[in-house]
Amino acid sequence: MIEIIKNRIKQGYRTSKFPDEDPGLPERFRGRPVIKPELCAAGCTACIDACPTTAIEKGKKGPLALDLGRCLFCTECTTACPDGAVTFTKDHRLAANSRENLLVTGTEVKLAQSLGDEMRRLFGRSLKLRQVSAGGCSACEAELTALSNVVFDLGRFGIQFVASPRHADGLVITGPVTRNMSEALRIAYEAVPPPRLVIAVGACGISGGPFIGSEDHLGGAASVVPVDLFIPGCPPHPVTILDGLLRFLGRLKEDRVRGHDRSVVPG
Repeated sequence: MIEIIKNRIKQGYRTSKFPDEDPGLPERFRGRPVIKPELCAAGCTACIDACPTTAIEKGKKGPLALDLGRCLFCTECTTACPDGAVTFTKDHRLAANSRENLLVTGTEVKLAQSLGDEMRRLFGRSLKLRQVSAGGCSACEAELTALSNVVFDLGRFGIQFVASPRHADGLVITGPVTRNMSEALRIAYEAVPPPRLVIAVGACGISGGPFIGSEDHLGGAASVVPVDLFIPGCPPHPVTILDGLLRFLGRLKEDRVRGHDRSVVPG
């Protein structure tokens, strides 16, 4: 017992000071991608051909468009591009309220917007979520579990995961939604008392991720239930998930996180 106490004192205060301070992500962290159209050579399709989930395509508003809902953040595109037209930043802010706002065509950032006044009144200070793994590989599930540890401490924001959808305010869905899980997801959704929220987490939960093209899945949560918040990644970092949840609840309204001054176009 004495050794445990000594180790605890040595470790000190472990809870992250995010969102009040920079989350301190490592240099190797892969965050929001940026497309620089002026560097994209005419006729070059190297990044498009290299993408394993067809997340990059010729855009209607520019040479390229990258769908964060399909992106695995594997950097195959940056390796293939000879001119550096696609790069990944350390910006952890990825969540959006619609699939359209997950489309990256340049340096513009469209962040998740908060719920309406009535929904914020209901859920802004206390939000109970039931997590449903609809065929996931457990990577996104592991990051969601990490949110409850001493470092991220999701409970300090009044957000908790519960064991039953009947006790929940909404669902957090991971996995590509396999055909075998589609009915279970519908049942879980209907068991949540209205008004209810749905949050799709990870590339699989949004679009099917690396399973795009397989006939054994339905292409993400939105194929079965309406989705209110999309949090991209493969898997998304706990800070990315937390940032999305706080913006969604109107608890993180400023676009400047201390230590990170970024230009933002509201979503």
